[in-house]
Amino acid sequence: MSTGRDLTALVKPPRSLFVNHPMGNPFGRPDDTEGQTAVLRAALRLVAECDEAGALIDFPTEWGEPFEFRIRETPKDYQLKK
Repeated sequence: MSTGRDLTALVKPPRSLFVNHPMGNPFGRPDDTEGQTAVLRAALRLVAECDEAGALIDFPTEWGEPFEFRIRETPKDYQLKK
């Protein structure tokens, strides 16, 4: 499973399910049992049925609100600025 499609495409694992959710939330929102189950079933189905090397399959869902990747300063970088 992947929440970073561009990185996954570069790494080229044997097979991967891309889920367009924020990093750290590949199965979806807390307490969304139905959504989490759907993602898990899709991932297991991919393992069982995929016969194409390097397959990168998009899970058909969206997070529902905008999100973006933010790079934060590391403590070392922060200290060097002082």
